[in-house]
Amino acid sequence: MSGDVEVTVDDPLALESQLCFALAVASRTVIDAYRSELEPLNLTHPQYLVMLALWEHGTLSLSGLGDLLMLEAATLSPMVKRLERVGYVRRTRNPLDERQLAIELTDDGHELRERAKQVPIAMGAKFQMTPGDVEKLRDAVSGVISAARAAR
Repeated sequence: MSGDVEVTVDDPLALESQLCFALAVASRTVIDAYRSELEPLNLTHPQYLVMLALWEHGTLSLSGLGDLLMLEAATLSPMVKRLERVGYVRRTRNPLDERQLAIELTDDGHELRERAKQVPIAMGAKFQMTPGDVEKLRDAVSGVISAARAAR
């Protein structure tokens, strides 16, 4: 057929040769694998990331949370509102600056942390990775992220 091009693994334009393709598939696959661990906690993966940030850093402004998660307020705000509806966080206005929205954990949000401790353990088992394997892969991906951000 005209237009058909033979593609080999050595071809720099082969789909399998593309870092972006591998990272996109890995991201979707890993996030999907988290679903079964997060559903009992009543969390989606993005909400889990919000909770991780709050468990680690305590009360954060919406913009501070966005900076940590590298998300825009327009993306983050609906997630935070849902977490508030399920009782894990509360949003309050800073009395010194009404424009600032503070996100803080409720008692239920603090208690959820204990139940969530099993998530990294379960995911390591699912992926057949030791904590050292996870650290190496995370560091490699973090290097790619840093290089890509610097290249912008």
